[in-house]
Amino acid sequence: MSILVRSIAWLLAAAVTFATLGPPGLRPHSDLGQDGEHALAFILVGLAFGLAYPRRRLRIAAASVVLIGVLELMQFWAPGRHARLADFLVDALTACFGFAIAAAADWAMTRLRNSAALTSEGPAE
Repeated sequence: MSILVRSIAWLLAAAVTFATLGPPGLRPHSDLGQDGEHALAFILVGLAFGLAYPRRRLRIAAASVVLIGVLELMQFWAPGRHARLADFLVDALTACFGFAIAAAADWAMTRLRNSAALTSEGPAE
């Protein structure tokens, strides 16, 4: 399962990188608007990486913020693209929100498993 989740995380990262640095005409568009599209993309990336690497979640979240900044700065050299602080803030905050969702899901699943184990190990009647 972790190989599948890791593969999905890296494919999402590659897709976001292409959408960020690729030709503007090839970037997918939706009714969410630019900030909505950015938010959705980076929540999914944060969630995927948060689920893929649970033991290194904090370190990977920090690295993702740095790499999102690098990705934004690389737009200075991409034709037809522009780097904006507002885009970086939306991208970084929503990626961190995705990591937080992954952590919350992990915590909930652990609690669920522990409570199920406690009830199944109770005294036999």
